[in-house]
Amino acid sequence: MERNDRYNDNHDENKIDEVNLNDNEQMSRYEHTSEEDPGLTKPVKNRTQPVKKESKPKRSGAGMLFSGLIGGIIAAVVVVLLFTNNIIPLNNNTTSDSSAAQDNSTPEIAQTIATGNTDVASNIEEVSEAVVGIINRQQQNVWAPSQKVGSGSGIIYKKEDGKAYVVTNHHVVEGASEVDVVLNNGDQIKAKVLGSDPLTDLAVLQIDGKKIKTVAKLGSSEDAKVGETVIAIGNPLGMNFANSVTKGIISGKNRSVSIDTNKDKQADWVTEVIQTDAAINPGNSGGALVNSKGEVIGINSMKIAKEEVEGIGFAIPIDTAIPIMKQLENEGDVARPFIGVSTASLQQVPAQYRQQIKLPKDVKGGMVVAQVQPGSPADKAGLQQFDIITKINGEQIKSILDLRKYLYTETKIGDTVEMEVYREGEAQTVKLTLVERAEQQQ
Repeated sequence: MERNDRYNDNHDENKIDEVNLNDNEQMSRYEHTSEEDPGLTKPVKNRTQPVKKESKPKRSGAGMLFSGLIGGIIAAVVVVLLFTNNIIPLNNNTTSDSSAAQDNSTPEIAQTIATGNTDVASNIEEVSEAVVGIINRQQQNVWAPSQKVGSGSGIIYKKEDGKAYVVTNHHVVEGASEVDVVLNNGDQIKAKVLGSDPLTDLAVLQIDGKKIKTVAKLGSSEDAKVGETVIAIGNPLGMNFANSVTKGIISGKNRSVSIDTNKDKQADWVTEVIQTDAAINPGNSGGALVNSKGEVIGINSMKIAKEEVEGIGFAIPIDTAIPIMKQLENEGDVARPFIGVSTASLQQVPAQYRQQIKLPKDVKGGMVVAQVQPGSPADKAGLQQFDIITKINGEQIKSILDLRKYLYTETKIGDTVEMEVYREGEAQTVKLTLVERAEQQQ
């Protein structure tokens, strides 16, 4: 899974030609009027010549009566047909009212749509002012000045006592000797990293709040719906494309994504994320995923980086992020249970060394203790190098992921846990009391 440091932006502009239907109707009406105009009568060559009147045969009274009767019948039939086929509309109040309602509703609908779009744009404009750029500067050697090695995005989520607080991704500021925050207006402010957590990929920065006018509104990721419109805001290609906005929908919730924090090609943690098809390009990391109200519901974090995959990006749910943000802001780290061992998966142990471990054939998985930290709970419980941890409180442990997931979700600091381990081929049970984690080891 690739986490993003830089941006990519594609700009596509399409022009739509509009047809003025009113002009066409006027043209049609004009042509129709010309066709109906009888025009000028032809001039008479000789107006002085007398015109002979043709004699008409006289009709009898009975014939005139018969002709009138026939004409009346024909006229009545024509009128009935015209009414029946709605060529001549009946004077019906219901029909008239319905037509009036339709005519009146059209501009109201158009006005509602326009107002809705305006509200969304206004909300996005407001939250955009709280989305900032993050510059990671690192010192290559003790004699050289710090240089920019990467950039990302961040969200101003709090202002208090003259200070402002920014949440971003851990990988955006990882390894930095200096961090700069670039405001929406281009001003740069030095930032202090209060805390960072690689497992959740979150970090909190503190900056001077004098120039900060806008703080992002935090919404609820729990209330978000699949299919709901969302907008990703960030800084593609560095600060040149700051506060770029992309639009999409929520494609899925509670997606499980494996994370490799130490780059050993082994999953160290599984994080729950929001999936979206809003473009999250390299550099959007730490930016805001917002709903149509302009509320932040996620923190953009990563995307699937494969040529055959398009439109799959992930954001950390804001409901998950908030408690981590508070711990990083107040404590500088995240308090998690700690046992004090470094481990390796049994599958990583070469076959020739498995024979030395003397593990029973029916034991297919577990964690090999590579090192025990002196003074740790594991050391006090008597764990030794090359012990095989297979269970904790009766739960099967086959990977570091299983071990961490159980410790971080099912236990708390101060709890006593029971572990099943194999030593020299023999099963043993040890008990240890969990303390607060001091290192990134387990």
